[in-house]
Amino acid sequence: MKNIENEYRGLLSEILNTGMDKEDRTGTGTRSIFGRTIRHQMADGFPLLTGKKVSFNAARTELLWILQGRTDLKYLEDNGVKYWRPDYERSGRTDETLGPVYGKQWRDFEGVDQLKNIVYSIKNNPSSRRLMVSAWAPQDMKDMALPPCHYAFQIYINNGKLDLMWMQRSVDTFLGLPYDIAMYGLLLEMLAKGADLIPGELIGQFGDCHLYNNHLEQAKLYLSRPNRALPQLELESGINISSDKSVVPDYLNIPHKFEIKLINYNPYAAIKAELSVGK
Repeated sequence: MKNIENEYRGLLSEILNTGMDKEDRTGTGTRSIFGRTIRHQMADGFPLLTGKKVSFNAARTELLWILQGRTDLKYLEDNGVKYWRPDYERSGRTDETLGPVYGKQWRDFEGVDQLKNIVYSIKNNPSSRRLMVSAWAPQDMKDMALPPCHYAFQIYINNGKLDLMWMQRSVDTFLGLPYDIAMYGLLLEMLAKGADLIPGELIGQFGDCHLYNNHLEQAKLYLSRPNRALPQLELESGINISSDKSVVPDYLNIPHKFEIKLINYNPYAAIKAELSVGK
């Protein structure tokens, strides 16, 4: 079975050893490979990497922000997530939002609540091959502070298990990917619990996988640290459509952050790395 620690380390090693030098929009420069997949069995533990400390709060906050259909900076920053502001400032926006990014597209894609639809279909048509949500909206790109890096996900249900595969066009492998892994792992857990299914396999399907040139030494340090056991997740409730007739019939229940707890997380110390934003 695939384990996220080994998969992630394999990706870092491949980029370091075989990646090609490539220019990028930030001007930092990268070492890059293209077209890779990582896999993780959720039964092996919650996929929060241990070779460096990764903020579970940041992954949880960003997912809840998206699930609520929000695009504002206030919710993120009130909950301690401040790494989106540089992209906001670079974009020239002045409304304290990131524009029609992830949450807008998941919950209101040209008037369609994709998240609500997929939650309904997981319960009522689990064999469907259309259990997908997309954030890639070309008509809205000009208004986004940054087009989506992780642009879609698909659900697969079989034998009482729920698998999730997400697609990502651009992968900041050292700094951003650990959060993406944790965020989609949490989404998988929430969807499975809401539908009374067993969390199955988490799969990441990637386009441009890169290490910024100022992250190479940090990646080597990560690889020098042996694996540690993954943490576990305690989730009081999942994502489901309310059956309470006193509320709007299609109201989507989303867990509160205090219902989502991480236990037995014992990572190595954090490894500092500069965020590349560009001009």
